[in-house]
Amino acid sequence: MDVEEQKPHLESPLLAVSQEKAAPEPGNGFKKDEIFSEIKRQLSLAGPLVALNLLMYCLQVISVMFVGHLGEVALAGASMATSFAYVTGFSLFIGMSTALETFCGQSYGAKQYHMLGIHKQRAMIVLLITSFPVAIIWAYTGQILLFLKQDPQISAEAGSYARFMIPSVFAFALLQCHIRFLQTQNNVVPMMVISGVTTLLHVFICWFLVFKSGLGNKGAALANSISYWINVSLMAIYVRLSPSCKRTWTGFSKEALHGIFAFLKLAIPSAVMICLEMWSFEMMVLLSGLLPNPKLETSVLSISLNTCSLGFMIPLGLSGSISTRVSNELGAGRPRATRLAIYVSLMMVATEALFIGALLIFGRRAWGYLYSTEEEVVRYVGDMMVLLAISHFFEGIQLILSGIARGCGLQKIGAFINLGAYYLFGIPAAVLLAFVCHIGGKGLWTGIIVALIAQAFFLAILTVCTNWEKEAKKATDRVHSAASPAGGLLS
Repeated sequence: MDVEEQKPHLESPLLAVSQEKAAPEPGNGFKKDEIFSEIKRQLSLAGPLVALNLLMYCLQVISVMFVGHLGEVALAGASMATSFAYVTGFSLFIGMSTALETFCGQSYGAKQYHMLGIHKQRAMIVLLITSFPVAIIWAYTGQILLFLKQDPQISAEAGSYARFMIPSVFAFALLQCHIRFLQTQNNVVPMMVISGVTTLLHVFICWFLVFKSGLGNKGAALANSISYWINVSLMAIYVRLSPSCKRTWTGFSKEALHGIFAFLKLAIPSAVMICLEMWSFEMMVLLSGLLPNPKLETSVLSISLNTCSLGFMIPLGLSGSISTRVSNELGAGRPRATRLAIYVSLMMVATEALFIGALLIFGRRAWGYLYSTEEEVVRYVGDMMVLLAISHFFEGIQLILSGIARGCGLQKIGAFINLGAYYLFGIPAAVLLAFVCHIGGKGLWTGIIVALIAQAFFLAILTVCTNWEKEAKKATDRVHSAASPAGGLLS
């Protein structure tokens, strides 16, 4: 794209902001057709993203299910290795890649289409470099778990499983970059289809490598690696060949080597923001093992986390949708449209949370039978469902507010909010209720609810206090800086 073609695009966001200021906006009211149009936009984004998240989640679940047929020790090792992989690697890559929701989303809104490919290449470079230390950590998973006083036999199984998952480190890092790149240009259906094909193939790959090749649980880990590489390869082929990506992917460029520091300034807080939340949930499982009757507490908390993870996929899709909408509209210099997107997303997630919460509460007596036939476990799970319904509501609200923060580029503030919410409020409350007040697993989950309420509250204050006209101007400046060769070199 030549300089003459870029000029109108660079000026259009500023013109749009000035035009919006000139337009009367009595009471910040929105017409019904505007609201319904925005609902349609967000649902067309969120639906495929929900399906994508579920399919990605299923890859690990399918592998663990196959390993479950090999015995208790193999299952425990695979489960522990999968949890360790999420804590030390996958959560980090998910977090760092969300910086693209700001950079690519705002560039797309500002019609600086070629910059999406540049931003994606920068992210790929940074995440691939980060993959090497993660791979080394995974190579020593068994020894690390032994150091943390875990069972020696299970640690050895987990270490073996993790070593065969090492190739997936690099594939997962690249995959997250492709997902954000396509998501921010509202190109989500192909990702859903590709991930669906990958998940279907994964079932056959797992079956062959676990039962026919003689690799056992190592085969399931290797199947993960193969499937992630299939997924990212198919997405890369789509980006290269699809006409819809013709303007946003123009090939590899040396320009991607500049501005890496500017990317890291958002990527690191993004990773911290995501990791602090994910790690706190894993900490609850570890703490449950210290309670009286740890087998019951750990089993019920694991069931609760699995249930929470399934319900989590819907608001997570809505979170990706609002992040894209906010970044696109700010990049285009439309603060009023940004506010409309925020109102609609909050309305949608509140409706969804109330519906799912009602299902959890009304189905609480039967849900436990899907996991166990022991009456003690089923009753305990039924009691936990009420707490899960409450946590799902606040989880949905905070996910939308977190998506808004990512769309604006406010990840640094979001990281501090998550630090305070989980580690100053949530975990201390969980420990107090579980071990001092002797409420057990219910106390641990109540601590999570305290963290979610605090997180939602502070993010809500951040959102309410945000000046969207100023954020639109900041987005314009960010896009200009990234598009300018001089700006890129200085970053």
